[in-house]
Amino acid sequence: MPSEYYLKALKTGKNTYRRAVAEGRYPYLPALDSFIDKNMVRTEEPLGLVSIPLNQIAGTKTVGRQTSFACDFMPLMPEKSEFAWKWDSVAQYHLDQGVGDPIEAYEFMNRFYVLEGNKRVSVLKFFNADSVEGTVTRLVPYETDAKDNQIYYEFMDFYRDSQINYLSFSDVGSFPRLIKAVGKKSGEKWTDDEKMDFRACYYQFAEIFNARYHDRNVTPADALLFYLSLYPYEQVREKTVDQMRADMDKVLENLPILSEENKTDVSVVYRPSEDPGEGVFTRFFRLNKVRQLKSAFIHDKPASDSGWTYMHELGRMSLENTFGERISTEAHFLKDSETDISELLEETIASGNHVIFTTSSKFLAASLKASIEHPEAKILNCSLGQPYTTLRTYYGRLYEAKYLCGMVAGAMTPNDRIAYQAPFPNYGAIADINAFTLGARMVNPRAQVYLHWESRKDEEPLRELLLRENISVISDNDTIRPSSKERVYGLYTTEGGSMKRLAVPIWNWGKFYERIIRDFLQGNWDSVREAKEKPAINYWWGISSGIIDLIMSDELPSGIRTLTNMVRGEMYMDYFHPFWGTFLTQDKTTAGQPDQALPAEEIIRMDYLADGVIGSIPRREELNADAREVIELQRNLTPDATVIG
Repeated sequence: MPSEYYLKALKTGKNTYRRAVAEGRYPYLPALDSFIDKNMVRTEEPLGLVSIPLNQIAGTKTVGRQTSFACDFMPLMPEKSEFAWKWDSVAQYHLDQGVGDPIEAYEFMNRFYVLEGNKRVSVLKFFNADSVEGTVTRLVPYETDAKDNQIYYEFMDFYRDSQINYLSFSDVGSFPRLIKAVGKKSGEKWTDDEKMDFRACYYQFAEIFNARYHDRNVTPADALLFYLSLYPYEQVREKTVDQMRADMDKVLENLPILSEENKTDVSVVYRPSEDPGEGVFTRFFRLNKVRQLKSAFIHDKPASDSGWTYMHELGRMSLENTFGERISTEAHFLKDSETDISELLEETIASGNHVIFTTSSKFLAASLKASIEHPEAKILNCSLGQPYTTLRTYYGRLYEAKYLCGMVAGAMTPNDRIAYQAPFPNYGAIADINAFTLGARMVNPRAQVYLHWESRKDEEPLRELLLRENISVISDNDTIRPSSKERVYGLYTTEGGSMKRLAVPIWNWGKFYERIIRDFLQGNWDSVREAKEKPAINYWWGISSGIIDLIMSDELPSGIRTLTNMVRGEMYMDYFHPFWGTFLTQDKTTAGQPDQALPAEEIIRMDYLADGVIGSIPRREELNADAREVIELQRNLTPDATVIG
């Protein structure tokens, strides 16, 4: 007579089988031999005795036993069969003294397939055990460009140092980011104490996550990595269950959803709303002579050393000129790590600032953390495409000015060749390059744009590129350092041995800051929300708002100025879109759709170059240290988002 354990397990297995059939899924255990062959395996690696997480045992190695179990490893064989008697014997042995003998298994893509010991696995899963000892052979696949393959290769590097196999990530780059988050280095071996500490931290976090947020389409490891981007690992290790649970209630509201069907609603605000005029907040601040609206600006560099900071400071001063005594502003400048951004944000909030602008993408993590912990403060970070509901982001559609700049460059090049100095290879920069190229080719279909990445290691000097390719028209950085004697910026020509400015894309941050403060004063902070649930707000204004523009030289031929101004006027009226319709990419495939503009998300996340661009997008390992820091920060917080500035 079978035990009550087998009868319960059999009932569970039958229910799993019926549910799988009804949903059109394979109802039995998958067999590794049925879906891989020797042509898929580069090599076999014996791993020795391994602690195998039971939730990562996916099936059997061979087809012989797969129909004895449902796809969840619960038994399907009749209750009076020899199989049932043996299953019961294993169960009783487990209850008396534990399953002692290791199983034999193969690992493929960090999933395990049992060669010997299926009943032991079934019994342990029935009793909700965490793991089983097993002698494991790894089947290493050939390296490909597939996302899951890249993640797996990163896992193998991580495993060699840590011997940790219970983590599952959804995005490329997660394992290297985790290594950095816990204070280790790639290639550095983990001590036994470090493994135990991390295991305790992870399982405490995972237990809370699975109990409260199991319906999220992210793994516990994804959630933990996001959590560690906000709170240092040394602090997290010391947190109690209650502290961690309280943190997660605040933090996971902002956790990016990685699946397309459930991702956070990101609201991209293309232009300012209609100004409704003076509101209750305006009257309050006007009538109350004592109280002022306070706003803080936090920059990563002094204005004298950074054209980016200088432009934002001009915007802050414009804000003071516009609102006078109704507003007081303060500016803070960080130098490297001399001041901690998190501490500075706490200070600016504590001192009563109502609106805080952090103007560098390096401050994204700290800004997000502060916005979560202080919902009463309105914090905006200069970045784009972030799916966070407590933190707003802002940027300008620079690609519009770049398109116009490209038109001028295409008309002025004497030999169809143009050089383009590019900064970091984040997605916003790619859209700028492509818009510039499309603009150049609109007026000159033969134009070729030669890329020069200032952030790529071992990149040849720009001067060498210009000499080798005989290029005299250059699109350089858009800003200059005020303290620098160099005045090389914008679009210029070096024909004849001297530099002549042709056009300059400009930022007018004052327009943006004035409107945001006006909305706050008038009580319209939430007027941009269009969904019942709070979406993530990203301001992305362009030429039509005045935040972006192009200045052209008076010495340009009148025909070029007239044509460019006509297109600029169409952009201002929102009648012209640089990415309207279809266009060819570098590999001669077609991007875009006929008779419609590219959606904002596709422009923000653009990861290909247009036809006519000579060069490539650098890989991470090709970048210098500063560029890698920006890109890693981007991927730490939002794997698919864009960070600019």
